[in-house]
Amino acid sequence: MNGFAENVGARWQDVVAAIRLAPVRLGLLGTTLLALGALSPAYLPQASPYWPIMRALGLDTEWARIMATALVIGAVNLLILAWYRLRPAVYHDVKPWAILCWWATPLVAAPPIFSHDAYSYAAQGWLIENGMNPYEVSPGVLPGTFADQVAWLWRYTPAPYGPLALTLAHWLDQLAGFNPYYSAVAQRIPALIGVALIVHFLPRIARQIGIDPHQTAWFSAINPLLVIDLIGGAHNDALMLGLIAVAICWAYQGWHWPAVVALGVGMAVKQPALLAAFPVAVIGSNWASWRWRDLVRFLPRALSTLGGVLAVFAAISWATGLGFGWLNAVSVPGMIVTLAPFSLIGWVCQQVFLALGMTAAAATVIPLLQTISLGIAAVLMVVLAVRFGRTEPLRFLAWAYLTFAVFGPALHTWYLLWGALFLPLAQVRDRVLRAAAAATSVLLAYGAGNLAWRNGQNDGGGQYIAIALAGVAAIVVWIILRRHAARASAA
Repeated sequence: MNGFAENVGARWQDVVAAIRLAPVRLGLLGTTLLALGALSPAYLPQASPYWPIMRALGLDTEWARIMATALVIGAVNLLILAWYRLRPAVYHDVKPWAILCWWATPLVAAPPIFSHDAYSYAAQGWLIENGMNPYEVSPGVLPGTFADQVAWLWRYTPAPYGPLALTLAHWLDQLAGFNPYYSAVAQRIPALIGVALIVHFLPRIARQIGIDPHQTAWFSAINPLLVIDLIGGAHNDALMLGLIAVAICWAYQGWHWPAVVALGVGMAVKQPALLAAFPVAVIGSNWASWRWRDLVRFLPRALSTLGGVLAVFAAISWATGLGFGWLNAVSVPGMIVTLAPFSLIGWVCQQVFLALGMTAAAATVIPLLQTISLGIAAVLMVVLAVRFGRTEPLRFLAWAYLTFAVFGPALHTWYLLWGALFLPLAQVRDRVLRAAAAATSVLLAYGAGNLAWRNGQNDGGGQYIAIALAGVAAIVVWIILRRHAARASAA
């Protein structure tokens, strides 16, 4: 009992030590402003319980939307600044989990931010409650508040997620008493579990492979993109990534089959977890070379690992009763134009064809380019497997996930976390991590600009004011970061 009390006391001291650091308080201010800025039309569906309160307070106006956007832009910039200023301190002066506890607290009960996916999860759980399979029907078949909260496009599409993710969504709906809004907020619970696994296991993997855990803790555990997208957005990618981290850590500990089970469970949350089966098979295999004799020796381990992951996935699919209907929804994420390069190119080509009256070509150009893009991704991942898979499995994992995210049919900012979180473990050069940190800032600025546009979609020019504010804030942050980098170099 005394040992438990001492352990709790030590953890509390870690939490207190974290808040004593000015950058931690700066980040806490950022996430607090982010939670307040989430109370805006860009994030709140009309069925949200916040609307009557906001209308009673006179906050349903153009200037209120501009203010909410300004709060989010300021919040993002404060979080980025806090992240950069913490770099020398993490794991030396303070634990990353303690920092994340402070930063995550304002977001735990906030509306889902930078995405409406959590509302889709809740609506898919509501379908299960009513005896329907989300792989076969869309949320729109059950008119009501659950369906009304879902973004209009996803309201009429089947679910592409793994069967465990859908089952968890149903359980969380039950936990929330089938209140549509609180069911959506409850979808943050698996995301928080996934983030906790990421924060716990990634630095341990760094120590296992003999690299400094401080860089991993800073870049991966308290990354603003992780805070905003995985915690704020409540994405099920968080639980998938957490289970991948568990599998990799266990593989390095020699627990091969527990790692396979963890990976199968991760795949049942979201299917891209399957890609990590290759490094899990490689770790501890003593695979000597690509010569035919050594390859034949490794092949049974690779096939048994792949088969084990698929078997766990299939068992969960059978146990949930949902089956494999997600195969019919693999094209759903690519139905909208995203940051994916070939998606953007396809949209431009589509507009040109429509302007020329070539409607048939306009209808087929985006699917064609997405198919080409997937082919490029497949080729690049094979090259990565040959180049790094045998000797540097984590480097393969990081770059293969980034390749799949960029050249897949759809690219959202949180997709980039699939590979980015493993970059420090890939032992890349410092300039690569610096570029990735800069990309984090750019992606968050994009998210803030996208919010400005969505928040101004119904007014006469508020979005332009908000975007101008985003531009000014980005310039200020860039200047501060340049000065901070110069002082760090001098030191």
